[in-house]
Amino acid sequence: MSKIITGLHHVTAMTSDARANLNFYAGILGLRLVKRTINFDAPDVYHFYYGDETGSPGSIMTFFPIPGLKRGRKGNGQLTVTSFSIPESSLEYWMKRLDKFNVSYRPPQQRFEEVFIYFEDYEGQGLELVANAKDLRKGYGTGHIPAEHAIRGFYGVTLSIESYERTAGLLTSIMDHHSIEEKGSRFRFSASGKSGDLVDIVCVPDAQRGLSGSGTVHHLAFATESDDTQLEISKKLQAYGLDVTRILDRQYFHSIYFREPSGILFEVATSDIGFEIDEEREKLGEALKLPQWQEKNRASIEEDLPSIDINFETYYD
Repeated sequence: MSKIITGLHHVTAMTSDARANLNFYAGILGLRLVKRTINFDAPDVYHFYYGDETGSPGSIMTFFPIPGLKRGRKGNGQLTVTSFSIPESSLEYWMKRLDKFNVSYRPPQQRFEEVFIYFEDYEGQGLELVANAKDLRKGYGTGHIPAEHAIRGFYGVTLSIESYERTAGLLTSIMDHHSIEEKGSRFRFSASGKSGDLVDIVCVPDAQRGLSGSGTVHHLAFATESDDTQLEISKKLQAYGLDVTRILDRQYFHSIYFREPSGILFEVATSDIGFEIDEEREKLGEALKLPQWQEKNRASIEEDLPSIDINFETYYD
């Protein structure tokens, strides 16, 4: 029987500084800005999507840049680390690159069979680069980062919660994940068994509760193939006792949202539309794109949004 949940789709986080966000994720990390649009629920806020060449599901990290947003706090009840996959031989390259831009990182560590470095962005967003030989996806090679060292997409995510049992139960009984490894207080799950969609649950019963704000993750989105499979998972989640939203049109995918038992906001997003629906592949991310129902308000929306001078040729060398 085919799975309804096929892996990770995207991670959405919050920032207070749009320009710094572009510089860090498209510049230092070399992710492609595949879409520059708005928060469909708050049209005076940008929504940036970063990923591989086309913004494939499992490569997409997105941000809501909200000027003046207060700094959040990573902690219990949050997605606290987003891990990106890099080639096994690229760890030294990335340490030198982070050094070049004065990004502090912890020395390489080993966890299960992987070697990784942990670092944070300019607001404390928890990030990892995980070196491995299993990921055969093609990285987005830019002029300043060679393709052989480019980020391949997600390796996985880390959820910090008080107790893993209820969240693990949801993942394994309803959301097509299975347990693949555990050590100490870390429990690892996957929908596909491949690198790129790993969900680690870390039990932190004594940690402070996380606070939403800049430098924290807003929600985690899982991938499903189509509207039909999304409707199927929605019914299963509701039967499980969860409060699930109606299906929402996000232009590049359709979405449902719900909170898992520890309070983390989960989304299920479809994989069958994509970012080339309103821009050619070569021009992804260059223009401000609005949902069709907001085009009539373009003038006022553009007036309300902070001015951003995006020069795609001058990202960090």
